[in-house]
Amino acid sequence: MAQPPYDPYGYGPQDPYAQQYPQQPPVQHHYYGSGPPVPPRNNGMAIASMVLGIIGVISCGLLLFSIGAVIMGHVAQSQIKRTGEAGSGMAIAGLILGYIFAVIGLLYWILVVGVYGAAWWSLSQDPNY
Repeated sequence: MAQPPYDPYGYGPQDPYAQQYPQQPPVQHHYYGSGPPVPPRNNGMAIASMVLGIIGVISCGLLLFSIGAVIMGHVAQSQIKRTGEAGSGMAIAGLILGYIFAVIGLLYWILVVGVYGAAWWSLSQDPNY
């Protein structure tokens, strides 16, 4: 069989009697370290602080939730500094919501007690009563 006038693949003629070199096996990388990095866990108190802050926004007049959000937010911040857990943003969100709506709720109750107290006082001062 005759060879073509040129090699279409550009490798030149192959010698069938040339020494054959074994092909190297593919390289397998064995990593004996740990698995993929695990992100730090969220602090439970930070989650609770944010949830209570949101409930304080929804209930707007109940100081119990807002005060709970503030307390748990401060506890979560101290735990996060000590343990290095994640959730600092949630703790700050709970603190901000808790403080804002605790002040709003406190002003609301002062206004309500003031208005009803003034009305009660004016009724008790009425000479025709």
